[in-house]
Amino acid sequence: MFGGGGHLAPPLAGLVTGEARDTTPYRPVDALRLGPAVLELAGALLDVGPSGARHPEARRPDPLLPRIQAYVLPHLGDGRLTPDDVAAAPHISTRYLHRLFQRQGLTVAVWIKAQRLERCRRDLADVRLAHVSVHVIAACWGFAQPADFSRAFRTA
Repeated sequence: MFGGGGHLAPPLAGLVTGEARDTTPYRPVDALRLGPAVLELAGALLDVGPSGARHPEARRPDPLLPRIQAYVLPHLGDGRLTPDDVAAAPHISTRYLHRLFQRQGLTVAVWIKAQRLERCRRDLADVRLAHVSVHVIAACWGFAQPADFSRAFRTA
């Protein structure tokens, strides 16, 4: 049924369908954080990128990398998330984690920061969140200090 995901299809499908069946009433800010994470998981399951295009086979990353990224996405709001925490989830060394990202021309920290900034950008552009202050949105996505967010946003 699913074209991508490979050996990740069963756990990703379980996560996505579990969220679809969940009837827990979420706060609006929780729903806004959960929505993009579920979309990312669904994209990994279907093996498509943000544009909806299939990933070229030749550029396919190590199969462990999407699993690691799927772990990180729901934890972006935790400003204390470290590469050690990320590596512990799939039971790999931090050094190996860094190598996986390095093969993609990235570092773990840069990828996490880019994901957080993208979520902040989406929330700041969302008219439904116009009443929420910038520093609250930034804090929801793991930027503990407003100055840290400002510097990162300006740099990006």
